[in-house]
Amino acid sequence: MSSYVINLEWKKESEDFSYEKYNRNHTISFSGNQTLKNSASPEYLGNSDMSNPEELLASALASCHMLTFLAIASKSGYVVESYTCKAEAILGKNAEGRISVTEINLTPEISYSGDKRPSEEQLKSLHEKAHKNCFIAQSLQSKVNVL
Repeated sequence: MSSYVINLEWKKESEDFSYEKYNRNHTISFSGNQTLKNSASPEYLGNSDMSNPEELLASALASCHMLTFLAIASKSGYVVESYTCKAEAILGKNAEGRISVTEINLTPEISYSGDKRPSEEQLKSLHEKAHKNCFIAQSLQSKVNVL
């Protein structure tokens, strides 16, 4: 099997380490020398100019779903020209009453070229197969909706 590693770095920037005062900003380094500035969401005293863990979760799912969809579409004879998707992570309370990402909505828009185009039923089947084979989707407890 495979292994994937990131490096996260955070340093205290204030003298006061009370909940209201400590900084939430941190960096995440990925392979390929990519670095992302990240924080908590603004609702949890984070920096709104940076991404947050909930957005990263939604982006990981959206990216995995798209990559899986493209593989299935290609093997099914469809030619995808473009794929865009808005992903929304929704916080709520889980069965134990804890705040969690309870739902993620994906709203992909796909354009095709060539003679073979999926019907609505075929498109739904492509998305169902992508969901069932997406590694990230299979790792989540959140409900995933492809709208």
